[in-house]
Amino acid sequence: MATDTKAASDAATDERHFDVSLKLDHGYEFRADFGLPGVAEMTLDEPAPLGDGAGPNPARLLAVAVASCLASSLLFCLRKARIEVSGMAISAAGTMARNETGRLRVTAINVTLTPNVAEGDIPRMNRCLEIYEDFCPVTAAVRKGVDVRVTVEPQAVAA
Repeated sequence: MATDTKAASDAATDERHFDVSLKLDHGYEFRADFGLPGVAEMTLDEPAPLGDGAGPNPARLLAVAVASCLASSLLFCLRKARIEVSGMAISAAGTMARNETGRLRVTAINVTLTPNVAEGDIPRMNRCLEIYEDFCPVTAAVRKGVDVRVTVEPQAVAA
């Protein structure tokens, strides 16, 4: 029984699997539930003219995911190297363009990380700057592509 409890606990904290869900509110506005206790739902929406811009759209969320992951990876490495980071500014600029079939796609995400460190620690950052990107699973997934499988399950509603 103790083994079953430990397995359940390990599964609950296992970041190798995660679930999120969305529900359509109206128009193109969705409510995202991240499936985490204490974490509020988030409104997502497309910008005008398609939506009302009531929240970030998926392209902006992608840029935030890449930027946050890179920032976390750099911060982790710097802390392991015992380099004190007193703050960090992170920005991400995305570019969208039409592909050869005319479909709009995210074509680039430029991330700038600005960690606040003591001047004497800047030369010590070199090793982290060489390796931190490799530890960001989101950036690696975006760069190499992710296997996305989609299922549509229509549900009839009473007229």
